[in-house]
Amino acid sequence: MGSLSIWHWLIVLVIVMLIFGTKKLRNMGADLGGAVRGFKDGMREGSEKPDSGAPVASKTIEGEIKGKTEQKA
Repeated sequence: MGSLSIWHWLIVLVIVMLIFGTKKLRNMGADLGGAVRGFKDGMREGSEKPDSGAPVASKTIEGEIKGKTEQKA
């Protein structure tokens, strides 16, 4: 079977527009674009580095592991 030609994709597009309508497709596209934009903003906020002048808080926890304890169910 080969790949689909441009005519196949146009027919599929026409059928989708007949089923959903252009207004609903436009709304879905806007919602999807807003979700992608929000995801990108969230990723950008998470990857920002702290200012070089601001102190970085770090905490080291020291401890000792003595052995495994088995719990009976």
